[in-house]
Amino acid sequence: MPTQTLNGKTVLVTGAGGGIGRAIALMAAEHGANVVVNDIGASLSGASESTDAAAAVVNEIKAAGGQAMASRANVADAKATQDMVDDAIAKFGRLDAIVNNAGILRDGFFHKMTPEDFEAVIRVHLMGSFNVSRAAAEQFRKQNSGSCVHMTSTSGLIGNLAQANYSAAKLGIVGLSKSIALDMQRFGVRSNCIAPFAWSRMTSSIKVDSAEQEVRVAKLKEMKGEKVAALAIYLASDAAAGVSGQIFASRNNEIMLMGQSRPLRTVHRDGGWNTETIAEHGMPALQASFYPLEVSADVLSWDPV
Repeated sequence: MPTQTLNGKTVLVTGAGGGIGRAIALMAAEHGANVVVNDIGASLSGASESTDAAAAVVNEIKAAGGQAMASRANVADAKATQDMVDDAIAKFGRLDAIVNNAGILRDGFFHKMTPEDFEAVIRVHLMGSFNVSRAAAEQFRKQNSGSCVHMTSTSGLIGNLAQANYSAAKLGIVGLSKSIALDMQRFGVRSNCIAPFAWSRMTSSIKVDSAEQEVRVAKLKEMKGEKVAALAIYLASDAAAGVSGQIFASRNNEIMLMGQSRPLRTVHRDGGWNTETIAEHGMPALQASFYPLEVSADVLSWDPV
C-alpha cells in the first residue's frame, strides 16, 4: 500500500484517459487523493471520438476504493477549464495540484506545416496549460498552497525533426511554468516541468522506417508511465515544498535535472560593434560555444537505465 502522501488532497490531471496521464491519475488515487480525471476523448490529432476514456479511469479508481470525478472539458477552452475547476472544488472542497498533461500531435516538416496545424497544437498544449493553471490560481491563492506540474518535452528543450508546433508549445510551457513559480511563490504555490519518456499514445505515432527507429521504439516500449507518475506525484505532494521553477526529465529509472538558459560566453569591444567586427572578432570568439543542430536522441544517446 503506497504512503498516503496526498491524503485529503485533490489533484486534477488533464489528458488522463490513457498513457502517462492515466498512470498519474491512478497513482494519485493510490496515494489518497481525490482525483479529477480530465480527458476530452479525442484522437491523437485532436479529432473527436465517442469513447469516454475519463469515465473508464474514474471507474477504475472507484473500484479500488478511491474518490474521483470525470471531466470532458476541452483544455483549449478557458471557460470550460474554469467550470471544471469550479466543479472540482464544489465536489471535493479544495484543489491542491494540477497536472497539465493533455496534448495532441500534428507532426510535419516546417515547410509543409499549415497555420491550422501549428495553432491547434499550441492551443491544446500551451493555451491548455495556461487555462488550467489560471483557473486554479485563485483557489491556490486562497489556500496559500498549490502545485502545478506541466509536461514539457525534449523536443522543445533540445529539438526534434518535423515538430515545430509541438516543440514551440513545449518550450513555451517551460517559460509559463517559470513565470507561475515566480509570480505565485508568495502564495505558497509551486510550478515545475517534467519532460517524460514513456510508451504512450503520443510516442506510438513515431514512424518506424529504419532499423535504428525500430531499436528506439523497442526501448520506448520498455519505459512505463508509472515511472513518470512517481515524479509527478512527488511534485504534487507537500514533500516537494522546496522544489519550484525546475525542469526535470524522467526516463525509465533516470531522473534528470535539465539546464536553464544562462550566458555561456561573452565578448566585448570598446566602442561597440559593427557588422564587420562582429564577423571578424565577435562571432569567431563565440563560435566555440555554439550548440550543434542535434535532436533529443543525439544528446540523450545512452540507453535508458
